Amino acid sequence: MPSVYIKTYGCQMNERDSEAVAAQLVAKGYTLAPSEAVADVILLNTCSVRDFAEQKALNKMVNIIAETRRTRPDVVLGFMGCMAQSRGQELIDRLPDVDLVLGTQKFHRAADCLDELLAGRRDKIVDVAEEQGSEATIREHLLYGNAAGNGGGHRPPLQVTAFVSIMQGCNQYCTFCIVPYTRGEERSRTIPDIVSECRQLVTQGVKEITLLGQIVTSFGKSGLNKVNSLAPQGSSGEKAGVWGYPENKLLTPPLSSLGEEREKKSPFVKLLDAVHEIEGLERIRFTSPHPKGYGDDLIEAYARLPKLVEHAHLPVQSGSDRVLKLMHRGYTRGRFVGIVQKLRRAKPEIGISTDIIVGFPGETEDDFEQTLSLAREVEFDQAYIFKYSQRRDTPAAEMPDQVPQKVREERNQRLLEVINEIAKRRYDAFVGRRTQILVEGPSKKNPARMTGRTRCNKIVVFDGSERHRGQLLDVKITRAGSFTLYGAPAILGED
Repeated sequence: MPSVYIKTYGCQMNERDSEAVAAQLVAKGYTLAPSEAVADVILLNTCSVRDFAEQKALNKMVNIIAETRRTRPDVVLGFMGCMAQSRGQELIDRLPDVDLVLGTQKFHRAADCLDELLAGRRDKIVDVAEEQGSEATIREHLLYGNAAGNGGGHRPPLQVTAFVSIMQGCNQYCTFCIVPYTRGEERSRTIPDIVSECRQLVTQGVKEITLLGQIVTSFGKSGLNKVNSLAPQGSSGEKAGVWGYPENKLLTPPLSSLGEEREKKSPFVKLLDAVHEIEGLERIRFTSPHPKGYGDDLIEAYARLPKLVEHAHLPVQSGSDRVLKLMHRGYTRGRFVGIVQKLRRAKPEIGISTDIIVGFPGETEDDFEQTLSLAREVEFDQAYIFKYSQRRDTPAAEMPDQVPQKVREERNQRLLEVINEIAKRRYDAFVGRRTQILVEGPSKKNPARMTGRTRCNKIVVFDGSERHRGQLLDVKITRAGSFTLYGAPAILGED
């Protein structure tokens, strides 16, 4: 069978989509190539959040075309994902050597499309149409990496963490963001469907699951598959309950009624409760939320659910109320700070990370100073800083007072210095402390050492061995690097 190489750009959602496509292809007999140089099919899973990401993927394809068409003209080339959805036929018009353009609601069609192209039944395929139910099609996992399905050889150890997509799309329409146009409107899966996938992963050795969505806290609030409206019937035909399971077989402690107490919980918190009940699962994470989704029920869940780890990635984007309004974010600086304060009262050890955009159209020096002061006030453990990038068809692209690139770069550097200074102080505070990690496997930078992650989402590198993989291990932190901790397995009674 043909071999396939998939290169992924962008976010964790894109990584999850690529993994699912790879798993589907392996299930149909395809093998996964270790590099593009030996692949029969090369797919680029693309991102459109920033122009840089699009240009990087386009330039990569140009280079691939130059190499393959000279030496291996029969290689099938394709774009998938957000840029494919946004540009469609334009990509083949621009690069005629490209054979396949597959949109964000068509990942599950990848194998069928490749079969058609490889058999010569189709010359080119562009499929970016909407497809109802596509939110429930990304279920397959490739837990053994690129060695899966290659036949006969020794399989590497199972990964202990996995991503589970719980919804697709976004209804927020931030003025800077192209995602609602490339991923469509919000469409949520049902709780039983998600729980079933999570339970299967746990039976395969997964210890930690990260629930994914464009705005994960909007789960079940809109779209056709509202959690309570389309919950399936029980296996014996009983009326389905709040979780989509028969009312007498709830996965969490039963509520006294389907009334006031239940309504206090958002659909997302109901999902957390259901996933929390899975035996053998050790940890639950989720990304990316929106501050508007942090109601008191979610904050209370951090204190109530032991498996829900002490970490929150809260994209703030700006510290200026004026800019937040221009961005259409739906909250104020004061509201954001209040959420962080509540989270830290619920879980004092919680790690807080964020996304920040600098140089948004109309951002003044005073606006930027407010972002700097917010960073100092909140003291983020980590922040992903982005220079504003104009995206076509978004309102911000047409706004007046576009900030010059030089100013964006200068502000990016100033904010980075503040974030790094705060992070260093927060990471240094771990030195000498004992903390629990889930060991994920060898360190990417130094395979001779092992790596794991704390509950508050800090990477720890330590001297260990393969026997530690998948263990919840206490380590003593000996030093702190740049967004990395270093330690050694803690010895009982050493303190």
